[in-house]
Amino acid sequence: MSEIVGVRFQQAGKVYYFDSADIPLEVNDYVVVNTKYGLELAKIVISPQQILVSEITDQLKSIVRKAQDEDMKQAERRKDMEKEALTKFREVVSKLGIPMRPLLARYTLDGKYVVLSFSAEERVDFREIVRELSHRLRVRVELRQVGARDGAKIIGGLGKCGFPLCCSTFLTEFTPVSIKIAKEQDLTLSPVKISGVCGKLLCCLGYECDQYRAMKEKLPKVGQEVITPAGKGEVVGGFPLKEAVLVRMENAVAVEVPFDQVSWPRVPKKKRSRNKRRRKS
Repeated sequence: MSEIVGVRFQQAGKVYYFDSADIPLEVNDYVVVNTKYGLELAKIVISPQQILVSEITDQLKSIVRKAQDEDMKQAERRKDMEKEALTKFREVVSKLGIPMRPLLARYTLDGKYVVLSFSAEERVDFREIVRELSHRLRVRVELRQVGARDGAKIIGGLGKCGFPLCCSTFLTEFTPVSIKIAKEQDLTLSPVKISGVCGKLLCCLGYECDQYRAMKEKLPKVGQEVITPAGKGEVVGGFPLKEAVLVRMENAVAVEVPFDQVSWPRVPKKKRSRNKRRRKS
């Protein structure tokens, strides 16, 4: 039985699955695979032992070969070609005055195909750019427009936390992030403070959202009268991750009290009726 491996073409990129073609492979090995663009270099990130064959339903292409020294040298040479292609891309965009931002150039291993990624506020007619670049680079050219988050993933950089961007280091997919998530965590709603370098809401807003929801359900609501070891008071704030609430006592002093040291009358949730309404005929 053939084994299946997962590969990536770039760091934090999407994982693609290939048939190992009975080639002994381990995580971090480089392989040559055949894609719709041609031969490309990829890195093994998931070993056969980590994949259940029953979960893969699509017909897979086979690994062409384990990367040899010449393949690795060729990939290094392609990096210089990619820098040159990106420079020419920028020159053509500037010459034609088209509102777009060139981001990345990626050649196939054989150097016969190059994919150029760019970002733009609106849809762009880039047929003239493709003709110009095909003439200059003398290879097949494909232009690919990406969104703001994918653009940040390509460029990289540091986030507000001081660490490299999550999207360019380990996030393989973008999950939806809404302003509701910020509200649930009592964060400031200032776009400047909760937006990333891409201009969209920070991906990390969703990391602790489930924990906040679970803890908030346990804590008394703001305005709830509670009893503490120091006496009665009113809840004026909460610290879900610390499992504590801020209580304003009868003497107007606000104190932080652990959740397990406060009590209040619980209102039982209403049970849903099991009787289903009959549909009108």
